[in-house]
Parts: sequence; structure tokens; C-alpha cells
Amino acid sequence: MPTAPTSPNGIHTEPATRHAAAERHPPPDTQTPADRYAELFEAVQRAGVFADSKTFPDCAPLAAPEQILAAYRKRCAAPGFDLRAFVAAHFVPQRPALAGPNDAPALARPGGAPAQDLRSHIDALWDALTRHPEQHPHRGSLLALPHPYVVPGGRFVEMYYWDSYFTMLGLAASGRTQLLHAMTDNFAYLIERFGHVPNGTRTYYLSRSQPPLFACMAELCEGCGGQGALRYLPQLLREHAFWMDGADALAPGRAHRRVVRLADGALLNRYWDDRDQPREEAWREDVATAAAAPQRAAAEVFRELRAAAESGWDFSSRWLDAPAAGRDRLQALATIRTTRILPVDLNALLHKLESRIAHLAAQAGDAAMARQHRALADARRTAMDHWLWNEEAGAWLDLDWPEQRPRPALNAATATPLFTRTASPAQARRLADTLARRLLVPGGLATTEQCSAEQWDRPNGWAPLQWIAAEGLSAYGCDELAGEIRTRWLRTVAAVYGREHRLVEKYALHAHPEAVGGSGGEYPLQDGFGWTNGVTRQWL
Repeated sequence: MPTAPTSPNGIHTEPATRHAAAERHPPPDTQTPADRYAELFEAVQRAGVFADSKTFPDCAPLAAPEQILAAYRKRCAAPGFDLRAFVAAHFVPQRPALAGPNDAPALARPGGAPAQDLRSHIDALWDALTRHPEQHPHRGSLLALPHPYVVPGGRFVEMYYWDSYFTMLGLAASGRTQLLHAMTDNFAYLIERFGHVPNGTRTYYLSRSQPPLFACMAELCEGCGGQGALRYLPQLLREHAFWMDGADALAPGRAHRRVVRLADGALLNRYWDDRDQPREEAWREDVATAAAAPQRAAAEVFRELRAAAESGWDFSSRWLDAPAAGRDRLQALATIRTTRILPVDLNALLHKLESRIAHLAAQAGDAAMARQHRALADARRTAMDHWLWNEEAGAWLDLDWPEQRPRPALNAATATPLFTRTASPAQARRLADTLARRLLVPGGLATTEQCSAEQWDRPNGWAPLQWIAAEGLSAYGCDELAGEIRTRWLRTVAAVYGREHRLVEKYALHAHPEAVGGSGGEYPLQDGFGWTNGVTRQWL
């Protein structure tokens, strides 16, 4: 555990709860399944023993992993060796969320209508999606946590970083504040233990994070009767250090991990992953994508895919060089260039983080820390105005930093500087006009202007993007457009719920009542679903 910092004036800033459960855990085993099972892992994935690449890395072993690997090495070359039988004898797959007939709280009535209204259904889902520390399987890839938490649903049976903030909004609306506070403490614990919040609570997610929303979680927790956000200042500082690692030594035009120093000396951030192997949860898919780009080193493609996974937008034309509609999906995806792009949303959220640290440091009486982080926030806002705001488009645009030119395709991340209060009032008014003209569609706010086979493109819409845009617009007095986004989104969710009696992770934003669950990407549409539940419940 890191030592709690003391400010220059002697104020002791106590970190989040010194979790008794955390103290009982041995040092974390951070070996991923691919590290641990070596050639056995690759053999299982290449053979397609499980239809979903994520299933095997999530399996719980029935014996010590080193014993299983030794047994495989001893037997694999024997005549008649049956890999599927070996895996079945040594591993237990994790059960998807809401997989059983009694898991979902609402079943259809004989007439075909849902058994519960939408609000009651979401309130009942929280218990079905909640996991407890004592349920963690032994020796698997799941990271142990000290407190209960909510999982998204379907194949996603671990806690995810940016998903959880939007889930927590729904917990607040449902009066489940104790669970909301427990989840906030879980994220504080992850930062204490690993130095950052991983993408999700699996060892194979430790090499990357996701959009940094812990500052928003701390605010939400404080606003729902929890302890003050000041108690999380040590974790906020440590998360900021993670994102800014290497910044001090960077020369103009150079990058290190998640930080880029531009030609004028300004610092902005990008998404990254510390590994350059196939993602373990999408191993076969990544290998196939790299094979579709024979002119590129496979490790380069793997890194770019992983960096896009850190963004949460996995995958989107936003990251691609050749996203033309109708193009072969793998060939288009193989042009991925995530680490060349300085994203609007990431830099807006880091501006929020720096501003929040400055506020809390002032609250703690640490004037030097407050000045330092206010200066960092001001410098980032200036850099965003110069490099990311596009007056001609009336929008914030991602930047191709090696080329020093904006990515012209508009996407819904452009609204994030409104959500983080980074934009000026004039920018907010211009952006509202742009959003209404280019991204507002019958079912809500479109993710991008590009239709493609990727799930973070049209026609799909996503709950977190609706929330960020609508709440950001409201903060600048653009209430009519904000209300229109909310209304259209709620109609979309209600239409699918009324017909299919479920909430899903994404929606095709067609006109009501033709709205349907979304499609595209690497895996089938998932039920549950944490952030859809959260945003919908808060707006209901």
C-alpha cells in the first residue's frame, strides 16, 4: 500500500479505506492466462475449443496451473491426445450473467407484455448482476476485490472501468448507495494495488486502462451521501501519474506510452497498451486481423488493437485509415492507427481529473498542489483549444499527431468537453448546432457518421455517449437538444424492452418503434446491461 501523502501545511490526506479484505490478500498474481499456460493457451485458442475466445482465459483451473501445464506437456504428443477432453477435465468455464432461466427478474406475461415496467425491471436487475468477493474462483484470471460490485452482463462477468460509472448512476437512482460506495472503494483499491484502474478486473486487462472516470465516481459517491471525495485524492494523484508517465522527459514531436509532446511543446494524451501480443479475450480475432495486414508487423497491429480497447471504442472507424462501407471488415480493421490519434474524450477527461485534483488540494489546504494542477488543467485546455477545436467544423476533432492534422470524421466523443466543463460557452453553442445537424438521429445520438461493420459506428448508439452529450449540453444551457437526446434514447430502450423484455449493451438507432438491439463487432449482442440500465434508470 502506498503511504498516504502529507501536504506541506501538515494536513494528512488519508487514502480510501484501508480495506481489511485487501490486507488479507497475498501480493497479486498478475500472470495472464497466456503467460501461465504458454503453448497450451495457444493450442486451445487455435483449435477453437470454445466458440468465444474470451471463454478460456476466464476459465477457473481445477488444479494448480503449473501442474496442468506440466500434464499437458507430458501428454500432448501422445497418439490420440484429445485437447477438448483435456481442457474439460482441467478447467471450469465461467457462467455468463443472466444465463439461466431464473436469472432475469422479468419474464413475459401470457399476453406477451413484460412482467414489470422498465423502472422496476432495472431495479430488480442489480442483484442479478452483483458479484461478491467470496464468489471469486480460485486461481483464475479474475482479480480479487474487497467489496461487492456490478458486472455489465452476458459474457462480461467482471467489473469494467468506464462501464461502471454509468452503472453507478443507476444505482444512485435506485437508492442502492451502499453498493455504489462499495464500487468506488473497489476502484480506489485497484489504484492502490496496481497503480491504475485496469480495463477490467482480469489479469489480462492489467496492461491497459480505460477512459479515466474515477474523478466522476468520487463526485457521484460524495453526492450520494458517501464520504467526501477528498478521501480519494491520493488515488486521483496516482491515476494522473499513470496517464502522464514519461511526460517530463519528452522532447517536442515525441511520445512515451500515453503522453505526446507536440511541436509547440504542449502535452496531450493518447490511448496505449503496454503489450503487443494478441488480446487474450480476442486471440483468434486479433491473429486474423494481423494476417489481413501482411505489410505491417503483427506486433504493431496487436498494439493498435489493444490501444483501441483502452479507449472503450473497440472498434470504430474513428481509429481506422480505411473504414469505407462495404470494405472487407478485417482488411479495414487491419488499418487501425489508434496510437497516432490524440482523442478528444481522453483529453477532456484528463482535464476534468486535473481540475478536480486542484479543487481537492485547495480543500485540503495544499496551495502548492492546487496551483500545480490548476496550471496543468489550464495548459491542457489551451492545448485542446489549439489542437483539437476546429472552428470550421464547429466541433472538437481527434488529431493525427504525427501529421498534425485533424481527423475530419465527426464522432460523439466531441461532446465530452461539454461534460467535463472544458468548453467555452461559445464552443458549446457551436457544438450544439453541429451535433443537431450531423449526429442526431431518430433513436438518439449516433456514435459516428460512418456506417460500418464495427460496433462503435452507425447505426449503433450507446448509453454512455447519450449521457455524456445530454448532460454536457444541459450544463451549458442547451436544454432543448439535451432533452431531445434523452427522449429519443428512452423511446429506443423502451421499444426494445416492450418487444423483447430485455435491455442490451447497444441499440440500432432506428425510428420508434423499429428500434432494435445493435450489431457488428467481434461478438453477439449482450444482455444485461450495466450501463444501459444505469443511464436509463437515472433518466427515468
